[in-house]
Amino acid sequence: VDLIHPEGAPPFMIQGYAGERAITDGWEARHGIPVVTSGQTQVEALRALNVRKVVGSTYTTGETNAAVQRYFDEAGIAMPRMAALEVPFQQAGFVGHTQVYHHTKRAFLDTPGADGILLFGSGWRSLDAIELLEQDLGVPVVHAVTARVWYVQRRMHLNEPVPGHGQLLLDMPPLP
Repeated sequence: VDLIHPEGAPPFMIQGYAGERAITDGWEARHGIPVVTSGQTQVEALRALNVRKVVGSTYTTGETNAAVQRYFDEAGIAMPRMAALEVPFQQAGFVGHTQVYHHTKRAFLDTPGADGILLFGSGWRSLDAIELLEQDLGVPVVHAVTARVWYVQRRMHLNEPVPGHGQLLLDMPPLP
């Protein structure tokens, strides 16, 4: 095993950025293998793209969103807005990419000074919205899945760009 990647961002993010780091550092010391969470891959992806102020767009609500905002703020990436699309959690997989695009674009345009977008959550069909948003808004867009793919490739010393899913996977910037 070269890398351990426990999945599920909110259970780790509610620990806070430093709390999550303490957990993964402990596991690394115990097992002698690098450990990275979904949240950590997203932070590193935003840093690699030089994003300092990000608009979050998601299908999650309430306390989850507040915890996500605190997490990114603690990581040094301002997240003044976490725009929730009002959809029952169990229905998130039925939200099409055009709906994600329109929802996210509105949130971004309503947030002055933002220089990036985070599509939070792996449960909605948002991958096809990434390039549309980047082309129309001129800022990088990070998605939970693209961040994981990029991070694992970089940690494994691979460089296999994936066209069609945004700047992160096309340019494959180095880890910060």
